[in-house]
Amino acid sequence: MPIAAVTGGSRGLGKVITDALLSRGWSVVIDARGARALSAAAADLRAGHPAWVRLIAIAGDVTDADHRHALIESATSLGGLDLVVNNAGVLGPSPQPALADYPMDQLGEVFAANALAPLAVVQAALPLLRASACPRVLNITSDAAIEAYAGWGGYGSSKAALEQLGRVLAMEEPWLRVWCVDPGDMATRMHQEAFPGEDISDRPAPEDVVDGLIGLIESDRPSGRYAAAELAAWLHG
Repeated sequence: MPIAAVTGGSRGLGKVITDALLSRGWSVVIDARGARALSAAAADLRAGHPAWVRLIAIAGDVTDADHRHALIESATSLGGLDLVVNNAGVLGPSPQPALADYPMDQLGEVFAANALAPLAVVQAALPLLRASACPRVLNITSDAAIEAYAGWGGYGSSKAALEQLGRVLAMEEPWLRVWCVDPGDMATRMHQEAFPGEDISDRPAPEDVVDGLIGLIESDRPSGRYAAAELAAWLHG
């Protein structure tokens, strides 16, 4: 039974990925900063699956080293680790400021959560991943990592950093598949925060894009950058 760690698993895409993995027989460790929301999400996920499904939920912040250690210890208790999904992240100030006005302390927090913490999670997970027969890392990124959008300089540059870290990691650890996936615009709370006051109900739901991500996870496709739309076409084409 394969084992995954999914950060930011209490809502949105992280919860949907977790649900899909559980449906396919994976054991999963999830986390989120909000203990109450995480507990509710874990109860909801367990209710949708047989009693034998193994799900561990640990409240905490991936920027905290002790919390990352707890994540890896939980995976160890399940028997190892085959997949890390770096989904947790922050948008930054909402509405997002122009770079000329971006507070440096808040920009540092965005980079810490969106680029440094995912690398730190992988660093902590490497001993278990090295013991896996099919080790994988899936980093959730954004089109703002490669496109220049006014007002997205903080978030976009943090995701660009994450993507470059993933590319270099894949070169340095060729035994490890490292994927960056852009899920596209989705009707999530973070996306709503990016567009305060706007109606985003026309965006796809996370459930609409998850099949492509799971198809990638279960494939032997090489390390690299993928878009959810591309994965869906590959999966269903």
